[in-house]
Amino acid sequence: MVVLGLILLIIGLVLPQSILTTIGIILIVVGLVLNLVPIGGSRRRVF
Repeated sequence: MVVLGLILLIIGLVLPQSILTTIGIILIVVGLVLNLVPIGGSRRRVF
């Protein structure tokens, strides 16, 4: 999800479409939160 966010962020910066940049930033933030916060009581972290 973080990789997809980075790709959309780069495409959004190259092309004059701000919606791609916004979606890219949201995907990066959500991907990092899901990676760093243990969900469902699991103690392992996936990096």
